[in-house]
Amino acid sequence: MVTMETAELDTDLSLFKYDNLEQLPPHYRDLEEDERTERIEAALEELGDDVVVLGHNYQRREIVEHADFIGDSYQLSKEAAEADAEYVVFGGVTFMAESADIITDDDQTVILPSMEASCPMAGMAEALQVDSAWAEITAAAPDEDIVPITYMNSYADLKAFCASHGGLVCTSSNAHRAFEYAFERGDKVLFLPDKHLGENTAYRLGMEDEIAKWDPWDPDGKDAEEVAESDIILWDGYCQVHERFRETHIEEIRADHPDAQVVVHPECRREVVEAADVVGSTSTICETVANADPGETWAIGTEIHLTNHLQRWHPEVDVLPLCGDACMDCNAMRQIDPNYLTWVLEELVEGRERNVIEVAPEEKELAEVALDRMLDI
Repeated sequence: MVTMETAELDTDLSLFKYDNLEQLPPHYRDLEEDERTERIEAALEELGDDVVVLGHNYQRREIVEHADFIGDSYQLSKEAAEADAEYVVFGGVTFMAESADIITDDDQTVILPSMEASCPMAGMAEALQVDSAWAEITAAAPDEDIVPITYMNSYADLKAFCASHGGLVCTSSNAHRAFEYAFERGDKVLFLPDKHLGENTAYRLGMEDEIAKWDPWDPDGKDAEEVAESDIILWDGYCQVHERFRETHIEEIRADHPDAQVVVHPECRREVVEAADVVGSTSTICETVANADPGETWAIGTEIHLTNHLQRWHPEVDVLPLCGDACMDCNAMRQIDPNYLTWVLEELVEGRERNVIEVAPEEKELAEVALDRMLDI
């Protein structure tokens, strides 16, 4: 573990923090769907109320069909906290399981089925890296109060880091309120890790002229003194799925389907957001399709599995992917293989806990402060 330079926290890079998570045993790797489904259902029946299974909207059908709750990351964590279950099996990625561990009771255990399910965007803003960059940028603006805001899609130690410097967490739905909170208390905002959500939020607040995008490790990029002149500093991170969408995809959809409307996630590039009809979180995307009139056509600009779910859930609406499967697929989410789900559930039946996600106590306490500040706005 390493002690941060600007916060009283010991942490490590996520690569080393979760190097003890276990691989799928060989005899689970070739299960057919029928056998796997039967075994999952048998395990869930045996475990009963002792387990709750969470399925993120981006998970494949074979995961969400076994989930007690389906939704976005923070919504699922809240469901877990309200459930009277000893075990929380999270069909999502590492930062989501961490968030669940932060807000669930101490006697609840959070399990992530696959060790490979690690969000690339969260890894673009590791807390130790941000700590080093924070020292540089605050030194460049010694007379300014800078408030850090981290998107929910970040590791627990970065949430804790933000809390220690007077900052908070936000979701894609309340990022604008988090910015307002920060500007009521400080002069500048450092937003991470998603530059696109940060830029779209700045435009929503009419502050598009106050943006500086910053990659502190780019030798040809802006230095700390340059970015510190702006009121909104955006960390150079992004979602690898949502960044793939282009304005040309919207143009092509509308050319092929003149009546189509487009809904996209605010993690998309600015020009994609400007071209869309509706912009919002996964919950907003789901509500948009659920409230559509029969026969309407909606093109979905987010991860492909949510598009697939919406096609199944709302057959009366013509639901289209904004671009092809390869464009919209999240490699990290795909690591939650249903064979992994079979394994961790059957191990729980035998009294063995696999791939437990546990946030360190001090880190958890501070991260919860950042979450509580979000809930107060």
